[in-house]
Amino acid sequence: MTETTPPSQDANRIARRLAVRGRARRQKLKSYLRNHTWTFLRGVAVAPVSWRREHWILGAGAVLMTIVVGMIMPTFASATRNENGAVALTTLNLELPALPSSADSDAAIASLAAGGTIEPEWKIARVKAGQSLSDIFREQGLSASVLQRTLDAQADATALRRIRPGDEFAFDIDANGNLRTLRFDRDESRRVVLNYSADKVVEAIHDRAVDRRVEVAHGVIVSSLFEAGDQAGMSDLMTLKLANAFGYDIDFAQDLREGDSFSVIYDQVYREGERLRAGEVLAATFINQGKRYTAIRYTNAKGETLYYTEDGRPLRKAFLRTPVEFTRISSRFSSGRMHPILGKMRAHRGVDYAAPSGTPIRAAGDGKVIFRGKQNGYGNVVILQHQGKYTTLYGHMSRFASEKIGQRVSQGQVIGYVGMTGLASGPHLHYEFRVSGTHRDPLTVTLPKEEPLPPTELANFRRNASPMLAKLKLVEAVRLARGD
Repeated sequence: MTETTPPSQDANRIARRLAVRGRARRQKLKSYLRNHTWTFLRGVAVAPVSWRREHWILGAGAVLMTIVVGMIMPTFASATRNENGAVALTTLNLELPALPSSADSDAAIASLAAGGTIEPEWKIARVKAGQSLSDIFREQGLSASVLQRTLDAQADATALRRIRPGDEFAFDIDANGNLRTLRFDRDESRRVVLNYSADKVVEAIHDRAVDRRVEVAHGVIVSSLFEAGDQAGMSDLMTLKLANAFGYDIDFAQDLREGDSFSVIYDQVYREGERLRAGEVLAATFINQGKRYTAIRYTNAKGETLYYTEDGRPLRKAFLRTPVEFTRISSRFSSGRMHPILGKMRAHRGVDYAAPSGTPIRAAGDGKVIFRGKQNGYGNVVILQHQGKYTTLYGHMSRFASEKIGQRVSQGQVIGYVGMTGLASGPHLHYEFRVSGTHRDPLTVTLPKEEPLPPTELANFRRNASPMLAKLKLVEAVRLARGD
């Protein structure tokens, strides 16, 4: 017999089950609404006391992790640290090679073993103006007998008898004042070393490598020739040599103009790799006021080294245009001028070149001294006779050079020095040029020319000049293309 549940009881069970489900849904909804925006940091800084369960769980985990890391890291560091800080070193005693027993085996090492020195202790003496070799030896505490031994020891003592300012002598003198070694240059390529002993002087000559290096320069005149030379990389001495090469045709004090230009081939002298001195101008062109001049250095069959034009005619004239380096022309040639001292009109039959006192005065041409002394107005004066009909006069000298009356002089030779003796208001050279006794203006007179090279020598000249002329034209072409 089957038992049947009353309908009222089933209804009650269903109602209770639905009520339980409703309460569960309501609790879940409240929990979601309370925790759906939760984070670990929320409210921690503001109210740590009110942390919830989730906060405490995460915080405890972080603290536990920190403790574990703190315990592991020191152990790891200790495992990787080198406890032995110092490196063990081993010292070995090595025997040095024995010194040679005699000087013959190795003179240098034997000298060191004996306590000597390899190189002499040089004392350098440079010759000053006016000094003699006797003065230099005396300064080093050496006697005249030592100097005489030095002169007698050489077959060629020219370098000692004719010393010049700037020459160097090196002395090696021992503690007792005895000369052991003397060193000096006989010329640019040879050095002399004299070794002294009690009974003799031994001479040794050492060759020194000397070579010439060719260089090329180009310059344009802006303010002065020397500034243009400096811009072109030339020394003042080389610039002066360039001016001297063209000095017969160009008056660099009066004729130079802005825009004039030059191209030059020159050499420099080197000794053992170091620059020793300036060489010579080998070839050059100079464009002055639109006119082109050429100078080529050549040694002719007579042994004379001169500058020539392209067609083989010497640039050198029978006379220099200006016999002194001057700052300005203070008075020109004229038939009448107010004399600065006398205060009245008088003819001025020469040219006055203002220059500092003591400036050297050069002979304008080859000739003979026919007067040397004082004359009214001129002060100290020298008169030279040239080629029969030409004479030149040089006045107001401060002093004369060594030439005497009747002595022959060569062109460019110093015959005196600028001063202001006689009727002169300041230091200058008064220069006169006379032809058959008649005064001519030195600035405009036509000067006689030198004869060209003979045909037999002209071919050799052109053969030597051709490569330098080609190089000069190349330099000018390159500069023209650049627009310099």
